[in-house]
Order: sequence, then structure tokens, then C-alpha cells
Amino acid sequence: MATSTLVAVLARLPMTATGVTLTLHVVGTLGHGYGAAGLVGTATTAGTALAAPLLGRMIDRYGLRPVVAVCGTTSATFWISAPHLPYAVLLVAALPAGALLIPAGPIARQVIAALVPAGQRRTAYSLDSVLVELTFMTGPALGILVTTQVSSTAALTAIGVLFGTCGCALYAVNPPVRTPDEAGRSRAAVRPPLTSWLGRHLVATLLVATGALFVLVGAELAALAALRESGEVGAAGVVIAVMCLASLVGGIVHGVARRSASQLTLMVTLAALTIPAALATQPWWLLALVLVPSNLVCAPTLAATTERVSQLAPPAVRGEAMGVQDSATRIGLALGSPVVGFVMDHTSPGMGFVAAGAGGLAFAAAGAALSRRGTADRTAPQPA
Repeated sequence: MATSTLVAVLARLPMTATGVTLTLHVVGTLGHGYGAAGLVGTATTAGTALAAPLLGRMIDRYGLRPVVAVCGTTSATFWISAPHLPYAVLLVAALPAGALLIPAGPIARQVIAALVPAGQRRTAYSLDSVLVELTFMTGPALGILVTTQVSSTAALTAIGVLFGTCGCALYAVNPPVRTPDEAGRSRAAVRPPLTSWLGRHLVATLLVATGALFVLVGAELAALAALRESGEVGAAGVVIAVMCLASLVGGIVHGVARRSASQLTLMVTLAALTIPAALATQPWWLLALVLVPSNLVCAPTLAATTERVSQLAPPAVRGEAMGVQDSATRIGLALGSPVVGFVMDHTSPGMGFVAAGAGGLAFAAAGAALSRRGTADRTAPQPA
């Protein structure tokens, strides 16, 4: 478990640095605008969101090594060659490159389900969320440092080399994605159809997960806009670091606690505590303090989501289910930025926090209604 966790952290590190490094390369080295850089990032994210369930299904069917071999080779090739490509070719190649990105997150969650007893998975998933926060605090900073001190070519090449190294490490370690009993039953059993496991409760869980990422990316965007309006954009790094630290602390508490709230309760708390930040957008230190309570619930919400998905998905399709979860979170990221940005363009940065929180509550309400309806259908008397 320790070896698998270390490899998963290393595999996630270059992923967190890709966005900011690619943006700096397109804007600074290629001389295009931020909109052009955003198109490349959107293409990469769309590719990952579309392919995540398929890659998970391939892991379920063929095992970890074939998928890691293909994705690791593709990722290393693309990111090493990216600084040498013209913008048009880079934009076209971004979608398939994103689709074949090493699925480090889903793999890490599958390994936890395979190696950790059910009674300790909440702690393990919380630790995984804490490690994700650490990579998001480290990866972008390293990408910016190498880009500004050396060049974007060096930064993108380093990302490609790290992807290749992590792919080789995952291939060599080959951590299990199912317990021995689950693997034996899966080989003997027929793969369950999609409609038998992707039911209302799992869809409700995915809706809540989408809303959680909608809130997180919206709050981060609103914080940056508020700091820019007040002329304190230089403190953005400190504010984001405080948000990450708060989430890290929340993940630790969630992991060591004997009992914890449900995914829906944590999600509603996250969304509701984001809205009051609209009342304290300056100075920067006050904004950072106001954002601490909501971010304390960030990592617990993500951990509870993964735990819930692992409970609802049969072992034979766990990889595909984790891929669907990854797609749901990326949809939340893709929706949060434009929606919250549109609200702020027509109102003020403070209203961005209101839009992020209200959107999250809407997703939570939809998930709760769907889950309650599924429970009612299951408990209703069936005709003879």
C-alpha cells in the first residue's frame, strides 16, 4: 500500500502542473492569448472526461498493465513533443492526449478498495484526498518556477519525462485493483450490464460530486477576481495555499474520526459555507480567513464521494465506476468556471461566491431528490 500510494502521488504531480505550464507556454512562448490557451486546456480536460470510463473498463477487462503501458507512452510522447509543436497541431493533439492521460486518480482509488479493509477505507480515502491537496500545492508551483527560471520548453519536457517515469513505475509495481476473492469471482461471473449498477443512488452520488467541484472551482475563480479588483492579486498564492491547508486539515480530521457525516451533508455544508465569503472579499487576509470553514469540508467531501462510489459499484466494474466519477468531477470543473465567470462579469466578484454556493446547493438538491425517489421506488409494494 505504501509503495502504491507513493507511485500514485508521483503520477498525479505532473497532472497538476500541466494546466498552468501549458497556459504559460501558449501565452508566453507561442505568443497567443489566454483564450487560445484556454482552448487547449479545455480540449485536454474534455478528452480526459470522455475517456475516463472507457479506460476504467479496460482496466476491469484487461488489467492495469496494458492501460498503463499505452497511457504512459502516449503521455510521455505528447508532453515531451508539446513545446516543439505549432499551436494548431498542439490544439488538435490535446484532445487525444487528454483522453490517454494516465488515470492516476481512478487507479489510486481502485488500489485502496483492493488493499484496504472496508472498515478502514474512509481513513484511506481521506489520506488520498490529503495527498491530492499536497500535489496541488506543489505541482503548479514547480511548473511556474521552472517556466519562469528556465523555460516553458524545459517545464513541459520535464512533465513528459515524469509521466514516462511514473508509467514505468506503475507497470513495474502493478498494484492490485481487486482483492483476490473479487478477482476470482469476476473471472467466473458475467460482467453486469450498465443499467444494473448505474442506478439512481449512484447517479445521485455523481451529481453531488459534480456539484462539489463546481463549488470549488467557482470559489477559487471568485477569490482570484476579488483579489484582482482590490489590487491584491499578488497575495493570490497565499490565499490559495490557505485554502489547500484548510482542506488538508479537514481531510485528516475526517480520516481519524470514528464517525463522519454523509457525502450529501458534507456537500451541502461546503456549498453553504462558501456563500458568506461574498461579504468579506477584502483585504486579502480576511478573505483567506472567511474561506477556511468551507475548505475544511473540501477533502472530506471528496473522500466521502469515493467511499460511496466504491460501496455502490460491483467489484467487476469498479474501474469503470471510478472512471465515471472522474468524468463527473471534470464536468463540475468545466461548468463552474464559465457559469461563475458569467455571473461575475455582470455583477461583482463577491457574487461569484454566491453563484458557486448556490450552484452547489442546486446539484445537492437534485442528488437528494433522485436518491429519495430511488429509495421510495425500492420500498413501494410490488404488484403480483
